[in-house]
Amino acid sequence: MSASIILRSTLPRSFASTTGRNVLRSALQVRNSSSSTMQYVPGGPIYKGTVNDPTTFPPPSRTHGSYHWAFERLLSASLVPMTAAAFVASGTAYPILDGLLGISLVMHSHIGFDSMLVDYLHKRKFPILGPFMTWTLRAATVGVLAGVYEFNTNDIGLTELIAKVWTA
Repeated sequence: MSASIILRSTLPRSFASTTGRNVLRSALQVRNSSSSTMQYVPGGPIYKGTVNDPTTFPPPSRTHGSYHWAFERLLSASLVPMTAAAFVASGTAYPILDGLLGISLVMHSHIGFDSMLVDYLHKRKFPILGPFMTWTLRAATVGVLAGVYEFNTNDIGLTELIAKVWTA
């Protein structure tokens, strides 16, 4: 009865009247069935242990601590002058600038997507999907780096692309 009150108070009236009852019934059926091996938990899989168990922390590492943070900020700040230099260098070929800009953009994107995966698909809650998506991101990053290399060496390059897109 208290679950029904909570369900109705947190959902819109039309949703709670139809779908809310179905969710409550299925939750009670799973809870009351003796043959069920998993308990229904709203929001995802069941954590191992209890809420009062301590969590495991990774061992301290300078490369993943303050150095990692400083590298992220330095990389983000360096993208501003590199992009400005790409606008200024339009019409001329600068393969070093193309290479630096390509690597910096891809690594900046990789770090951002990796932070998102760590926040939302943590391996403690998603033991299969979390590592799978992390390795998918790594494979995609390697593929994009290979594509940027091919684009810079066999095509017009990033600085020329930026100039053409800007004037289009």
